[in-house]
Amino acid sequence: MAFALPSRAYDLQMLDRPTDRARDQGWVFGLPPGIASEQWPLDPVTGYPLMHGFTLLLPEDYRVHGKDIVALSFFATPADHTDGGAIDAPEIREAVTAQPSHPRLSRMTDILDYEYAALLLTKSEYEGALATPPAPLALATADRPRWLDVGGASAFYGAAPPFAQKMFAGPPRADLTETLGIALRPRATDPNAGKPPQDPHFPRNPPSDYQPYYYFVGAPSPENYRLHEWAKDHAHNHLGGTMRPCQAVPEMSPFYIEFEEYFGGYNFGTGNAQLDFKEMKFDWACG
Repeated sequence: MAFALPSRAYDLQMLDRPTDRARDQGWVFGLPPGIASEQWPLDPVTGYPLMHGFTLLLPEDYRVHGKDIVALSFFATPADHTDGGAIDAPEIREAVTAQPSHPRLSRMTDILDYEYAALLLTKSEYEGALATPPAPLALATADRPRWLDVGGASAFYGAAPPFAQKMFAGPPRADLTETLGIALRPRATDPNAGKPPQDPHFPRNPPSDYQPYYYFVGAPSPENYRLHEWAKDHAHNHLGGTMRPCQAVPEMSPFYIEFEEYFGGYNFGTGNAQLDFKEMKFDWACG
């Protein structure tokens, strides 16, 4: 039976305190839960473990992979390993491919061939102990990523521009386990909940009644640009509903997460990203 489309979208708030796993909707930074170290996805470009960005407990109306899959963990190439495009080393990729992996691992790449991954988690995995990052492959020759020594939160904060540092209450602790909790809030109004995102300039086939979050009073121009009232209180980080990419709208299902660089510590060129966790697609664009 097909999974029912959600009727709500949710804003995601990165809290200014460490996660309380009993009441939060997940956490940003820190370590993923419920997996063995050997199941932690390695980067097939460098041979180092990919950085854990966030773990999100999905509300029931977004559990598109079945009621037993309640959460997901997202991993990314760390910012200090992104500089001009990935240079593939076949021997490292072959060694990573030969490693054991999580049974619900999905790997993705971006336009620069950098690596990302997502793990779909059961309830017992989500509630499980935090994982320990594995050792890098012996073949790894890239510089050691800073997050492995000070944690993702501290590594990002230390290199972030001032506008991104303002998203934090203060400098994070230099610790692998340092997290910030995630709170979930249903959007009061989002006419695009349950609809696949639609770029107004590149209509999908078949077209839908997806609505842009903006409109123009008269001819399109910066002076005539307006936000719809229903979109004015939408958070930048969110689950489903109206997408606000920095550039073109990627083709994705209604089951996606849109998030900013600081929501896990990435290099998106001051832009944002989208993860379709139904189709396992990933996209980002610089700001």
